[in-house]
Amino acid sequence: MVARKFLIQHNNSTFPIDYDTDDAFEVFNFQIFSLTSVPPDQQKIIGGDDDRVISNESDLLRVTTDLKLVTIEEEREAQQESNNSNAERLLIASDEELARRLQAEEEALMFEQFAVTEQNQQFENRITPYVTQVLMYEDPVRQEAARKTVPIDQLEEKALVTLAKEGIFRPSKIEQDHAFLLQLLFWFKESFRWVNAPPCDGCGNNTTNQGMGTALPSELQYGATRVELYSCNLCSRITRFPRYNDPVKLVETRRGRCGEWANCFTLYCRAFGYESRLILDFTDHVWTECFSELLGRWMHLDPCEGIYDKPLLYEKGWNKKLNYVFAISKDGVCDVTKRYTRKWLEVLSRRNMITELDLSATLTTITKNSRRNLTFRVLSLLEDRDKREFEEIERGLHSIDDTAVSLPGRQSGDKEWRSSRLEIGSNKDGFLSSSSCPVRVCVDEHVTNIYNAFFPVLSQFIENSVSKSRALEILKIFRGILVDLKNSPYKTRRTSINPFVLHVMPYLDGLLNVTSLKREIDTDEKLSICLAGDPVKTSLSLPVLLDALDDIILNLNECKNLSKASLSFPLIRLNRIHSGSVIASGQISI
Repeated sequence: MVARKFLIQHNNSTFPIDYDTDDAFEVFNFQIFSLTSVPPDQQKIIGGDDDRVISNESDLLRVTTDLKLVTIEEEREAQQESNNSNAERLLIASDEELARRLQAEEEALMFEQFAVTEQNQQFENRITPYVTQVLMYEDPVRQEAARKTVPIDQLEEKALVTLAKEGIFRPSKIEQDHAFLLQLLFWFKESFRWVNAPPCDGCGNNTTNQGMGTALPSELQYGATRVELYSCNLCSRITRFPRYNDPVKLVETRRGRCGEWANCFTLYCRAFGYESRLILDFTDHVWTECFSELLGRWMHLDPCEGIYDKPLLYEKGWNKKLNYVFAISKDGVCDVTKRYTRKWLEVLSRRNMITELDLSATLTTITKNSRRNLTFRVLSLLEDRDKREFEEIERGLHSIDDTAVSLPGRQSGDKEWRSSRLEIGSNKDGFLSSSSCPVRVCVDEHVTNIYNAFFPVLSQFIENSVSKSRALEILKIFRGILVDLKNSPYKTRRTSINPFVLHVMPYLDGLLNVTSLKREIDTDEKLSICLAGDPVKTSLSLPVLLDALDDIILNLNECKNLSKASLSFPLIRLNRIHSGSVIASGQISI
């Protein structure tokens, strides 16, 4: 046992305490309590040269005998008083500095909000003109103007023949609509003209760009706020190239670059009743999407390239560094960037124009405004389709990329211009590789039947001792009849026959039969060749029959005489294998 004497100072008083070191520290606390009335839980004892806090028996053994007692509450009050005093001094000393700091913070916050608002506004301003533009596609006058320029029967025939080649002779409306849309794309690709530099209006020679000009009222009437000027390399005449935005004017001019192509083609799609969207790529390209009832989803169509359902064309074929791709229609705006990439993280790193949250909010607002007058039923259908599209895009984004598919670089535009944009791509052929084209079943038994039908025709020539020259004459007469039939409307094919050639017809009845054609006497007693059955079967067969006829005429010309021995020559392709799987790419001509 060790006894120590301590002096405790508290509130300007000193209290002596005898402390037995064998006792617990709590005993010391109670001794202090008995002298000062300060409860143990409020005691803070300070001792030693460094004013350390005494908290246990060991601390008491290591300090001097002079101690100081401060209550916890007193310490808090002192600390608060000190803080208040310091704050008051700081407030007085740096009131002007604080004001400047607060002002700077407020200005920084306002600038940040302004910058975000300005950025969002710039983004919305870039989208809004297209939201207005797509409404022009709904104008019945514009749609009618577009329909009048389309050879509808020809495209319908091509669509039906394409289906027939797959064995679909009685297509559903959905199948027929899908096939017609593709033929519309191919026709548009052939009928619209890409403009690098327009030919001289005076002499038709090449021109060189001379900058921009001021739009005339007649040009502004159709949205041509930009007019390019070109000087003729020969006669120096200035040729104007207005960049029209009104698709009804583009239906008339049929020329432009990707903006004009997509603008006009989307009008054509709407004119024929397809749900269509104008696709805006912020890396400077525009194309179209149509909703395919056959596929149950939106389908990519690029009128400049004549390519469809190849959304990776730009990233994989053109080597584009995509950032934002939006689908714009009368029903709103949708971010479809993920449909056109398999490198989403790379694309995301380039999307720095607007935050993703603000982007979503902006598109939602635009879409709601576009749909504000729709009925509840229509809204429900659109929202359901939006949901299915979102799920489809997400699945596609995470699908495994087929490395065997080789997509072409850009084909539209001058090569030097394409090279400067780095859109030539790695496919030097410039065409879809066979591995990227869909495989379809080709049903072409009609081809074999046509070639086989030539054998009895040639046999009749030989049996009736028809000379080679006479046989060639008969075949050429028949060819002329077929050409007339091919050039007539497919639904009502008919051509009159000169009575002077009537005697040659018995030789050819077999060929007429396999082409679904027949001889018929008109009401005015004239003989005609007309349809005998399904007009699509005739459309399918006529090109084959003409090709086979040309082949036989060519081979017959090379024969010295027409005899039984001639039938052993390769005049006709007998025993031809028909049907099978083929690669389908591009336009199928008939």
